[in-house]
Amino acid sequence: MPINKSDQILIIGAGVFGLSTALELTKRGYNNITVLDRHVPPAVDGSSVDISRIIRADYADPIYAQMALEAYKGWTSTYRDFYHESGFIMISETPENPYIEKSKENIIEKGGRVTEISTLEQMRALYHGIEANIPTADGYNNPVGGWADAAGSVGRLASECSMAGVSFITGRRGTVFSLRRVSDRVVGVNLADGSHLLAAHVILATGAWSNRLIDLSHNASSSGQPVGFIQLTPDEAQKFAKTPVMINMTSGVFVFPPTPGTNILKLARHGYGFATEVSSEVSGGTVSGPRRDSSNASSGYVPDDADAALREGLRSYFPSIGDRPWMNRRLCWYTDTPTGDFIIDKHPELDGLFVATGGAGHAFKFLPVLGKYVVDCFENAAPVELREKWKLKVQPKGSAAGSVVMSGDGSRGGPPLRKLSVLEQSKL
Repeated sequence: MPINKSDQILIIGAGVFGLSTALELTKRGYNNITVLDRHVPPAVDGSSVDISRIIRADYADPIYAQMALEAYKGWTSTYRDFYHESGFIMISETPENPYIEKSKENIIEKGGRVTEISTLEQMRALYHGIEANIPTADGYNNPVGGWADAAGSVGRLASECSMAGVSFITGRRGTVFSLRRVSDRVVGVNLADGSHLLAAHVILATGAWSNRLIDLSHNASSSGQPVGFIQLTPDEAQKFAKTPVMINMTSGVFVFPPTPGTNILKLARHGYGFATEVSSEVSGGTVSGPRRDSSNASSGYVPDDADAALREGLRSYFPSIGDRPWMNRRLCWYTDTPTGDFIIDKHPELDGLFVATGGAGHAFKFLPVLGKYVVDCFENAAPVELREKWKLKVQPKGSAAGSVVMSGDGSRGGPPLRKLSVLEQSKL
């Protein structure tokens, strides 16, 4: 159906994809937009929230490298109150890591500058707060990069949407139970409270919850990635204040400087994560993903092997506090894709449905510009290269559901994906 600016548009999901899309639609004159979510943004268990997310232009893929540079302009202007330019160090415990080498080439090609690193002493010369104890450290430092207050910037984005005229529905009436269909057309949504809403267009931006609403078995799967938080003393926070964001591409563990004001130190692992097993009415089988009807951040549980990996990472980055008890832990839910590419496309088989998901653990940093790219695709105005890159692929007939390996873009480290046991899943 042709798109009219007055058409009712429902956006399911108030994360980075959903909110940035809603705001961009209003900028282009659309005036009947409603965002639905389980929680008021920033959602406590969303992948776009908590105290920090990495902001970097360091990508092996030149398209994302360029997009990140565009987003950087937004982080240093519109969202400057939430951005902290600490610098960014990317290292590997083995020489000539392909992702690091290609990222370095893209940064230099686009006019940036990096300092190559081959020893810990070189890291400490750049940032005196570093006390890392890593056997080998081969990579580089990019002074342009750092981190952003994730929850704060998502809250700001939601406020911008509200001021621009976007409507919000949250709680049970904002929780989408299923898509409402008439034959092969999506005409709205069925809600957890038993009611429904109709719309001319539905945009699915539900991240790790997406596979509960449509069959994504050939395109994406959800995995939980471990995150840990440490409470520092004021003196410790001051000692580590001048450290950069650092990621070890071998282990996948990355760490942030202490958060000003709270003195909280956060570290996490960008890896292959943990899968769950949940029955799916959509696919008829099982899918991996977080709970829909309660918070996935409340239990503080991570698997024992994930806890051990985070602890090892803490000891390698900050030996002096390596045995400090956790203040909090949780699993952050990624929406993994085979190549680490986003999924931004009209559904090939369901009219009226547009999909914007597949953040693959790196979408947040594009917050200032992501909506522009999504709406370009929504309006069929994006370059063919991007439309093909972010295409929602139909599962080939005869292929087994879930048979696609979600290996990502080459930026992950640590052990392979592991399915949690029934006992482990009960603790989430």
